[in-house]
Amino acid sequence: MTSPYGNSSPTPNDSRSGENLEEFERLESTLPPPLRRSASSLLEALSLGGNTPVDSGSSTPIAQHENRFSSSWLNSRDSVPSSAHVPSHGAKAIPAHVLSDHRSTSPIPMPKPKFNSEILKPAMNTKQSSTGVLWVTERASEYGFDPQDADWANLGQGAPEHGDTVPGSFKRPTSIPITNIGKEYAPTAGIKELREAVANYYNDTYRQGKPSKYSYKNVCIVPGGRAGLTRIASIISDCYLSFFLPDYTAYAEMLSLFKNFSPIPVPLNESDNYEVHLEYVKRELDRGVSALLTSNPRNPTGRCMTRRQLAQLHDLCRQKCLLIMDEFYSHYYYDEGCNGSSISSAEFVEDVNRDPVLILNGLTKAFRLPGWRICWILGPEEYINALSSAGSFLDGGSNAPLQYTAVDFLEPVRVRNEMKALQQHFKMKRDYVVGRLSKMGFKFTPGPHGNIPNSTFYLWLNLSHLPGKLSNCLGFFHECLHEKVIIVPGFFFLINPQNLSKLEDVIWYHYVRISYGPEFEQIVKGMDGIERILERYNCLPYKRH
Repeated sequence: MTSPYGNSSPTPNDSRSGENLEEFERLESTLPPPLRRSASSLLEALSLGGNTPVDSGSSTPIAQHENRFSSSWLNSRDSVPSSAHVPSHGAKAIPAHVLSDHRSTSPIPMPKPKFNSEILKPAMNTKQSSTGVLWVTERASEYGFDPQDADWANLGQGAPEHGDTVPGSFKRPTSIPITNIGKEYAPTAGIKELREAVANYYNDTYRQGKPSKYSYKNVCIVPGGRAGLTRIASIISDCYLSFFLPDYTAYAEMLSLFKNFSPIPVPLNESDNYEVHLEYVKRELDRGVSALLTSNPRNPTGRCMTRRQLAQLHDLCRQKCLLIMDEFYSHYYYDEGCNGSSISSAEFVEDVNRDPVLILNGLTKAFRLPGWRICWILGPEEYINALSSAGSFLDGGSNAPLQYTAVDFLEPVRVRNEMKALQQHFKMKRDYVVGRLSKMGFKFTPGPHGNIPNSTFYLWLNLSHLPGKLSNCLGFFHECLHEKVIIVPGFFFLINPQNLSKLEDVIWYHYVRISYGPEFEQIVKGMDGIERILERYNCLPYKRH
């Protein structure tokens, strides 16, 4: 029987099919246990019916050929220990003859995870697992990915292009002067000069005409966003902390490590593109929540709250709830003509020392310097003092020479010009990606409840209209690897600390996150790779030339 790709479909004994099955088993077995179980359940449902490509030589769904693996997996499924751990490192590289396969067949296998129970790991917490970006990078490395390999398109990494590639942007430093004082440990709250520069920038940009102003005492410099979140998690105690789903994948591990508060996930609705409605916040406050963590603009959906929504959120939380606002993408904002403007909670704080609001941002995203690990937290002095103390035992503080160099970056007029250049460039890349994917048959709707991102450099892509394996984020990821394209499966954005909540129904099996952060040439290669995948499945609305 002929496959839709022009080659003969293999028989059940075809060795290449066995290799494909073994390859997919290896891929699925590296997932964290909750996702591994959920992925298996979804693949089972997919195999028993649903959206499958049709063989061009007959009316028979391809899935009838592909589901030959299901019975053996189903028979052994109950014997698989659900709590077993599969290390995410050290997996064997994919055999070269499998990678050279022209992908003439693409089975929907029913994987049976493999576990090595003989390896002892004394004192190791084996429940820890890789975050989404780390996991996809590990898997891609098994397929030959090298960050220096120009043939790969890494659309999974949550980082912007960092070179002198953005028209109108200031030149990134190529050398750093180190004075004698720069050789010393920096204070765990950061050097005073940089703290003052951050406070001045926020006052000039967001607090014009307000009587209450930030000072250096309201700023804590931290070695990266994760370090900032970890410091915050260490100083809050005896409370319920709510957060919305989907959101930044690294929240999961951070929230699961600390036992001094109880994290409560709040799923948002797909129907309005996961907008944070204020009635959700009020409901959480009414049931005793006293801390709220959210990203704004949001990762992975690429949407940003309006100024009116932010003002109302602050009014709701001012008296009873700590707002933890992750604003790392606040300058990637495209709704006001790409003129360098941005949205921040700092605009809606009434009193900088009374309003319980902690704002995280830094050089990593807005200044396109992720490797510097220079970030900051703004908040009331008492919180900042506690965060400084936490840094003394958690991370030791940020790099001193880089802090001194960063002071000049934060001159307000310079920042505005830099953000204008950034917004115009990244909006161009967003429009290119949306345009290419629209031609491939993906649906995009504009407006406040649409799925076109108005901020960040992420696209939350719905796969549900695609045939068979491609409608599943793990299957789509698997095919992307064979085209040297990296994306992040949607189920990694289910943040379920300690797996205490039964949230399987809201896992985003049919979504992937695509980053248009990399340089334009990588984005073009990534779109070309996705186009080739859809062509193999006969689901392009046009013929490729």
